[in-house]
Parts: sequence; C-alpha cells; structure tokens
Amino acid sequence: MTRISDTPPAWDERTQLTTFLDYARDTARAKCEGVSVENARKAPLPGSPLMTMSGVINHLRWVEYYWFQVVFLGEEDQGPWTDEDPDREMRVAVDFPLPQLLDEYTEQSSRYRELVAGKDLDTPAVRPIRDGRHVDLRWIVLHLVEETSRHNGHLDILRELLDGTTGA
Repeated sequence: MTRISDTPPAWDERTQLTTFLDYARDTARAKCEGVSVENARKAPLPGSPLMTMSGVINHLRWVEYYWFQVVFLGEEDQGPWTDEDPDREMRVAVDFPLPQLLDEYTEQSSRYRELVAGKDLDTPAVRPIRDGRHVDLRWIVLHLVEETSRHNGHLDILRELLDGTTGA
C-alpha cells in the first residue's frame, strides 16, 4: 500500500485541519489499493451485512456530501438514503465497481478541498444540526477527520479478513 504523510506543510490551523482530512482520505484510498472488485463487495463480518469496502467508501463520499453541501451550504439533500433505508449508500455501493467509487470520492474531495480553502473556518453552516445549533466549518472539517479515520479502522479489518493485507 502507498505510504502517506500526515505532516502538514505549514502549521496554521487551516493547513493542519485540511492536511489531516486529506491524510484520512488518502488512507482510505490506500487501504483499497489492489483489492479485487469481488472482494470489495463482500461483507465478511456476520453481524454487519452492509459493511463492505465498497460500502465504506461510498459512505465516506456521501457523508462529506451531506456535511458540506446539505449542512454547510444549505442545499437540498439529494443523498441516496431514505427514512426507510437510512444506510442505502452502503447497500447500493455493491452495484458499482470500487474503482468508480474511489474516482468519485477523489473528485468530490478535490471540490470540497477548494470549498474549505475559500471559506473562513468560523463560517456557520446554513442548516442547523439535530439540536438546533449551527456548527461552523471548523467543526465540520474536524468531524470529517474523525468520521473518515474511524472508518479507516473498518477498512483495515475488512481488508485483512478479505485477503490478508495489512498496513498503511
């Protein structure tokens, strides 16, 4: 797997936050290097039928969409989930080849990197979160670092169970 670095090129807050988000994103992609299309669709954990490598990558993609476009920018939610199927983004991921999901995630990450670069970290989100508060862009980036890093642990476990690959 590709070796990546989480050392920021500068020490200001924005650079540190975006470096760690990019590091977590790159780590997710690195964990998928060389996995077969077939293995990417398998759910090896008996209690988690939606937990596939494809499902995790698609989930990460749609989580960023939700936080940046729906919450921060206030756009209409066009996500794949429904009240009846709140995890649909993980379920439908097996219908697409992993390389396609990774390409879409990479392209979207680039757009969101530009969005973050062009806004003040103190900018409040247009939409409130469940408790009615409006988080700021800083909180959203920190949340996505946490979310992506947590799911990288899932990708580690899935990959090792599927083909024995560890690392990155």
